[in-house]
Amino acid sequence: MIETLPQSAVVPASDYVIIGGTGDLSLRKILPALFLRYAAGQVTDEFRLFVVARQEIRADEFRAKLEPHCAAAISALDDGAGLLGRFMNLIEFARIDISTPMSMKDLAGTLRDKASPERPVIFYLSIAPSLFSAACQRIDEAGLVLPQSRLVVEKPLGHDRASSQNINDELLSVFREDQIYRIDHYLGKETVQNLMALRFANVIFEALWNNRYIDHIQITVAETVGVGGRTGYYDNYGAIRDMLQNHLLQLLCLVAMEPPARFNADQVRNEKKRVLEALRPARPENIVLGQYQEYAHEVGSPTTTETYVALKILIDNWRWAGVPFYIRTGKKLKTRASEIVITFKNRPHDIFARDGITDDTVEIPNRLIIRVQPHEGLRLLLTSKEPGPGGMRLFPSELNLSFGETFKERLPDAYERLLMDIARGNQTLFMRLDEVQAAWEFIDPVVSMASETIPLMYREGTMGPKDDLLTNDGRSWFNPKEDA
Repeated sequence: MIETLPQSAVVPASDYVIIGGTGDLSLRKILPALFLRYAAGQVTDEFRLFVVARQEIRADEFRAKLEPHCAAAISALDDGAGLLGRFMNLIEFARIDISTPMSMKDLAGTLRDKASPERPVIFYLSIAPSLFSAACQRIDEAGLVLPQSRLVVEKPLGHDRASSQNINDELLSVFREDQIYRIDHYLGKETVQNLMALRFANVIFEALWNNRYIDHIQITVAETVGVGGRTGYYDNYGAIRDMLQNHLLQLLCLVAMEPPARFNADQVRNEKKRVLEALRPARPENIVLGQYQEYAHEVGSPTTTETYVALKILIDNWRWAGVPFYIRTGKKLKTRASEIVITFKNRPHDIFARDGITDDTVEIPNRLIIRVQPHEGLRLLLTSKEPGPGGMRLFPSELNLSFGETFKERLPDAYERLLMDIARGNQTLFMRLDEVQAAWEFIDPVVSMASETIPLMYREGTMGPKDDLLTNDGRSWFNPKEDA
């Protein structure tokens, strides 16, 4: 095993039915995550994993496709290849065309063999949203919408509020809201969850978490890759719908939310929804769009789809009145990093500003930097006295908590955590419908404004186009350290 399994991490034996199980998402994310949980002892031999696909596939062919995506895990384990073999014994294959009525009849019989209220039946729709309705109909007509059934769906759930509502209406015509798990994998990252512990378990931070002490907040999700083979999808969605509507707004909500009365699914999601409802409508002057120079060539035609977006957001409530949130995301940028930077206000009076003691470097404000990926951790930028004689010479210093160095055991990735939460029936890290729709309420006008704007060109390996969002406010972007 690659980690010690605490008792609180035990999950019930479950049936995972992956519809679209031979596709890219299943091979790259879902099944490798389940394999790692198997190696850790969370997924036991009592689990059953059903790979559902339109075409028949042999077990040896499927293993050959899956094994490269598990290679790192296999090499880190004492008997990695043997573990993968035993994991493969949990997998059953079902050739099903979900466009054909009653095509799940045989699978339904197999699932009922071990059906019980204590054994979750989890349907993971690893397919295009256009097929969600057909998949739900097949599940329903097979009599598999049981009290213990759960439905997992991936983004994109529509391209605006109306289409999102239509898709969710199709899901809700078969499943209850409390049976639906809408995944945003960012919420499963260790540092994102630690953000809630940092705020709500430490009075030292929560006491400062307001407009009296915080000057502004930056959230950056930077990628070094381009769109790759996703040009068809991406050119219809762009950075705003692909990243801003979900990942970045979710990070903003976790930073800005009020303390929930209890740490449970409904309380946490209630507070996140209140943040989304308090967002001030965006203005054109607070939006910057960019496109990397090679993008149109990759698409094959001229396009105004943005691959970079930066946005200044204000939250109209007492805690955050007057504190701007600057958020940005882009592709083919200089470094791959997701960071939240809390910049505190400068001290109201500088007792050292005499006799030439201080200089400009001391005016660097205190910052709390929360690194979501890669190299997860926390950094606190402070001002300290430079060691040695010569008087009170001040310089910027840093306290660094690297999760990788502090916690020697491997940290589960986002999909591993979320897949186990689904089996446990814990919806805290999944989006509720009213939360999704509140995000679209804010994003739809942003998309409309973006459609009337020509993106600024930027070169690969930079941090995006010329961006005056912060300089207009007398601030500057805090760029992630490449080796952080």
